[in-house]
Amino acid sequence: MGAYILRRLLLVIPTLLGVMIINFTLVQFVPGGPVEQAIARAQGQGDVFGSFAGTQGDAGQLGGDDMRGGAGPGDERYVGARGLPPEFIEQLEREYGFDKPPLQRFLQMLWNYMRFDFGESYFRSANVTDLILEKMPVSISLGLWSTLIAYLVSIPLGIRKAVKDGSGFDTWTSGAIIVAYAIPAFLFAILLLVLFAGGSYWQIFPLRGLTSDNWDQLSLLGKIGDYFWHIALPTIALTISSFATLTLLTKNSFLDEIKKQYVMTARAKGLSERRVLYGHIFRNAMLIVIAGFPAVFIGVFFGSSIIIETIFSLDGLGRLGFEAAVARDYPIVFGTLFIFGLMGLVVGILSDLMYVFVDPRIDFERREG
Repeated sequence: MGAYILRRLLLVIPTLLGVMIINFTLVQFVPGGPVEQAIARAQGQGDVFGSFAGTQGDAGQLGGDDMRGGAGPGDERYVGARGLPPEFIEQLEREYGFDKPPLQRFLQMLWNYMRFDFGESYFRSANVTDLILEKMPVSISLGLWSTLIAYLVSIPLGIRKAVKDGSGFDTWTSGAIIVAYAIPAFLFAILLLVLFAGGSYWQIFPLRGLTSDNWDQLSLLGKIGDYFWHIALPTIALTISSFATLTLLTKNSFLDEIKKQYVMTARAKGLSERRVLYGHIFRNAMLIVIAGFPAVFIGVFFGSSIIIETIFSLDGLGRLGFEAAVARDYPIVFGTLFIFGLMGLVVGILSDLMYVFVDPRIDFERREG
């Protein structure tokens, strides 16, 4: 197993490198880079696309040249730069590093990332690492609690449905979870706000934020209660659609195991149904469900919905990434991409380890051999 883990860890390096190369290459052709964004702000237009007053040819040249540092100071290809001093454009290019060739910029970025130095945000005047750490509590909260709730509800429900397969309980619960799966998360979030956050009916839960304004003045129990009070609605909204897949996966896994020969043998020996279910079937049936927990959590964590965060006014990584992409704030874009990519690859290794932990009979080295 040690050799397998070592090989997987060594594969992390070329995989991350490939991801960064592809994405760095793609942004070279995206119109409206940081220089154009800064020019638009300097001219008071507030949006880079407001500066696209030139011809279609001008806009087309912009997409390649400003990202490559190929347009000279005061060049007409910087459509929004017309009327600005050439020295101002030169200063912008030096500040954002676009006075260097793309290859040099990419190699410098890799060297910095190897030391976990993600640089400064172009437009937020803050370190990228500090920004990520600042927004991470919201994303961790949504990812952690939505995953735990999904598992705590779906696994017992899936086992019950397998035991009661074909009964009335199985039928109406299947209908309920399919309806829940079909409801878009953002629509359900709005419904929760209308019903329980003072939209039109009851003012039970707060409308925005992860904590109250008087958080620092609360006792320890008060802080815990305030935190769960704020996170309740967004967590429910983010979790509602995940019940269906996990519940049906659990049910089908148990049904497959119930029909196997070793279950009939255990029952023939006179073991109780509970002992057969949880002493023999459970470990085999839950292999795929439990071993996938790290991947499920990281998937929810990465996929922290920008819509859910916006609806509940939560300032998490979803909004940070979206705003950085819109503003072409590349240090944040590439910094979060590198961190999330690294975490995703490590979690993939942890998922394999979970398989071995749940069922020691699995040997990845022998399979590869």
